Amino acid sequence: MSRLTVVTTAAAFLFASGITQADPRQDSSQIAQTNSTSAPMSDGEVRKVDKEAGKITIKHGPLANLDMPGMTMVFRVKDPAMLDRVKEGDKIKFVADRMNGSLTVILMEPSK
Repeated sequence: MSRLTVVTTAAAFLFASGITQADPRQDSSQIAQTNSTSAPMSDGEVRKVDKEAGKITIKHGPLANLDMPGMTMVFRVKDPAMLDRVKEGDKIKFVADRMNGSLTVILMEPSK
């Protein structure tokens, strides 16, 4: 069997089985962000807002995408402007994920 036949056969197998190579231009934080936006939102209550540090303390229920039980903990925020929209005591819905080694709130909205 020629080398061209082997390469063509391997490529056909990968295509047929849905196996694709990751885009080298896409970093892991972009991949995590894509996966996290489909994660279910969790309920929480804002306990503290630290604009200088870009952090928020949230008492939250279970975080399904992180396999984490309910607790109170500090998160970074993806966008510091998020902290301008909340204050201590606000009820929120949010999605958090691991970004650059830190637990980070990537989506947040007022609870209805």
